[in-house]
Amino acid sequence: MPVYSASQGDILVLRQPDDWHVHLRDGGMLHAVAGHTARQFARAIIMPNLAPPVTTASAADAYRARILAAVPEGLSFEPLMTLYLTDNSDPDDIEAGFADGIVTACKLYPAHATTNSAQGVTNINAIYPVLERMQRIGMPLLIHGEVTDPDVDVFDREKVFIDRVMQPAMRDFPTLKVVFEHITTAEAADFVESGPPNLAATITPHHLQINRNAMFAGGIRPHAYCLPVAKRERHRLALRKAATSGSPKFFLGTDSAPHEVSAKESSCGCAGIFNAPVAMESYATVFEEENALDRLEGFASEHGPDFYGRPRNERWIRLVKQDWAVPALLETGNQRIVPYHAGATLKWRFDGIAG
Repeated sequence: MPVYSASQGDILVLRQPDDWHVHLRDGGMLHAVAGHTARQFARAIIMPNLAPPVTTASAADAYRARILAAVPEGLSFEPLMTLYLTDNSDPDDIEAGFADGIVTACKLYPAHATTNSAQGVTNINAIYPVLERMQRIGMPLLIHGEVTDPDVDVFDREKVFIDRVMQPAMRDFPTLKVVFEHITTAEAADFVESGPPNLAATITPHHLQINRNAMFAGGIRPHAYCLPVAKRERHRLALRKAATSGSPKFFLGTDSAPHEVSAKESSCGCAGIFNAPVAMESYATVFEEENALDRLEGFASEHGPDFYGRPRNERWIRLVKQDWAVPALLETGNQRIVPYHAGATLKWRFDGIAG
C-alpha cells in the first residue's frame, strides 16, 4: 500500500511508533491498560517503579512475562525492560541482564521524586560505579530529572536538577547514553538540544497540551496532576517547538501513568495521567496545530529507535481525521480509570495497523 508521512486528505499513515516511556503497572491494572499501549505502539520502554520495584534482571524477566500475558490476543508488542536503580544496585547483574537482552536500560529515580520512588537514589555519587559500567557497555540511563530538596519550589525542580545533577554527570560520564525523560521546561529543551549526541529527551502529549493552569480550572483538577508537574505556558510552547522541530534529540514518550479513580480523587491524589488511549491522537493534534504533520513520523517512529540503536518498525498505523468522543471513564474488571481528555471530542482517531 502507499505510505505517506504527511496528511493525505483525511488520512495520515505513519511508520508504527514506539513509546519510549510508559507505566503499565501490575496485576489487575496491568491487564486493564496493556492493550491500550499495545494497540498503537510496537515497542515500549517499561517503567520499573512497581511495589516492590524491579531492581534485578530476574525480576525484569518475570515482569516481562506478566506483561506479555496481559497483552490482548492478536496484538504484536515488545516490552523493553528497565531496572530501577538504588544506592545498592549491582553492576554485574545489570551488565548480565543487558548482555542477555533481558534489560534495555536503567532508570534513575531520585528518592521520593514521584510514584513508588522511595527506594530511589539518594545521591548520584552512590551509583557512579554503575554509571561507569553502563557507559562502558553502551547501556542507556533514563533519568527522572527533579531534585527533591523541600527548599526548592516544585516548579523549579527540573531546572535545578540540570544544574546540580545533569551537568556534573554528563561531564563525569561524557559518552554515557542519557535520556532526560518527560522534560517539562524550556531550560531542559535547551540543555538537550545543545548537548552531545548521546543526550536525548522524551516529551509527553500532556506536557505539549496543558500548562499548570489545567490543574486549577474552576477547582482542583486531580486528573491533570502529574510529575513532573506541568509548568508555565512559556515552557509548554518551548516543548512544542522542540518536539516539532525535527531534531533527532526529541522523541515520543507518553509517560502514561494510570491510577484507579479513588487514588486520584482523594485528599492526597496520586500523580499521573493515563493518556495511552489517546496518545497518537493527541500528538497528531499538536503537530497539526504547529503545521508540522510532516515531522510527526520522525518524532514518533524514527528518532527513538535510532537513538536506542534499534531497527525502525516495518509496519504502519493509520490515523483518520474524524471527530470522536473520549469516554469519561474506562472500566475493566474492578479497575476504574479516567483517561486523558475524558469527555472531550478529538479531531484525530487511531484507525489501526495499516499493513
